[in-house]
Amino acid sequence: MSFFKIRGEAPRWETLLYAALCVALCLGLWWYATRGAGEERILSPALVPSPAETFAAFSELWSERALARNIGASLRRVALGFGLAALVGVPLGVLCGCFTRLNAFFSPLSIFGRNIPIAALIPLTFYFFGIGEMQKVMFIFIACVAFVISDTARAVLDVGGEYIDTAYTLGARRREVILKVLFPLALPSIFNSLRLLFGIAFGYIMLAEVVKSTEGSGGLGDIINISQRRGTKEHILLVLLIIPVVALALDKCLFWIQKELFPHRYGGRGLLNRCVRACIHRWEDLKGVFWRSGPQGDER
Repeated sequence: MSFFKIRGEAPRWETLLYAALCVALCLGLWWYATRGAGEERILSPALVPSPAETFAAFSELWSERALARNIGASLRRVALGFGLAALVGVPLGVLCGCFTRLNAFFSPLSIFGRNIPIAALIPLTFYFFGIGEMQKVMFIFIACVAFVISDTARAVLDVGGEYIDTAYTLGARRREVILKVLFPLALPSIFNSLRLLFGIAFGYIMLAEVVKSTEGSGGLGDIINISQRRGTKEHILLVLLIIPVVALALDKCLFWIQKELFPHRYGGRGLLNRCVRACIHRWEDLKGVFWRSGPQGDER
């Protein structure tokens, strides 16, 4: 039967249909367990509200709890913290993937950072950075940077040695091998890893927002904490439903960028790839003009 064929291809409409069936089944089970009133329910209203009760509370969550502003606050913190992790981790990972001794030097820090319990970082970041925005940004940075370094180094190491040999045969220097051979070939895998890690970081921010600062919005984590204290389970369930929806939307956007940047690997049309190549060629032309003009001025 084609349904159970190992790695069998399925048309797009069929995959969407099965996904919709899964969502409908989950909602149906939720509705069945919470149908009726009071003690008639399988699950007590004090434990889990019904789908109708949950979605009816959305307007209150949107207006009174400033849902949009809190989503923006959480996304901003994740973007800043993860952006800093990428800014530090990708160059270090490239160097670790190129130089074995440097990789050995950073290996203990990378192993420690990848295996430390994430929740244990909360009091540590409170101690060093207080309870403001800096703490939340640095929490995401510390939680992610070791994974970025490790995944980037692995992507560089996975590049075949024949590319390095060919580059040296053609007269490339060490810096050119790194910047024009190893890094470009590893970049699709690096971007894919960053995309996946960004989704994980968006989940981490809930832990960082256990304490609300007085500087601005508390974020989605603060909504969950306040709702837990107030006993408004509808808001908690709504936020838990909203988080994967927002994460999925972000992942789809990043995956589109990934396909357009690396069409040879992921099958996009290459729109962004052509734009980047045009910018690089323009830069090379400008650099060539200034480079040629420099020595002529010296000779004069």
